[in-house]
Amino acid sequence: MKYISSDTNVWIDFYKISKTQLPFRMNCTYIMFHEAIEKEFLYPDDLKSQLIDGGLLGVELTTEELFYADELSGKYKRLSVYDRIALAIAKKRKITLLTGDNALRKAAASEKVKVIGTIGLLDRLLNEKCIDKKEYRDCLVRLKSLIGNGIRLPEAEIEARLSENDVTDEVLPL
Repeated sequence: MKYISSDTNVWIDFYKISKTQLPFRMNCTYIMFHEAIEKEFLYPDDLKSQLIDGGLLGVELTTEELFYADELSGKYKRLSVYDRIALAIAKKRKITLLTGDNALRKAAASEKVKVIGTIGLLDRLLNEKCIDKKEYRDCLVRLKSLIGNGIRLPEAEIEARLSENDVTDEVLPL
């Protein structure tokens, strides 16, 4: 089974477009430090339960991960405790990190940890035939329409994918 260490912001992106369950179609397990699940998913109220119902797995930290997360605090001042823990889990377990947080993505690159974000996850869902082109386009259009309203994704990357897939800006109803 393939595991992915998860940060919170990508889940919020999927929640905002009413597609929280979409990533769970992939053949992998998303993991997150159990305390982060409890403390980071306070709003929206139902997001935590949707993720747990979908299969988000709370995990304990190993001693090695705990010490490594502490070590990261000296190197990356802009990362929160839970960001450092998600990175430590990914690094020590040699798995991908799911995040859209720019500071965390840069730290992961420095630590040689593979990262995937919201757009990359959508690409993978399409490539692995977990979603069809229509659903893929719908997600991209919805995300694009919310940039600046809680969504902080690179509009140029979304535009490029919409152009590649010959997509109109038609949005399906929620």
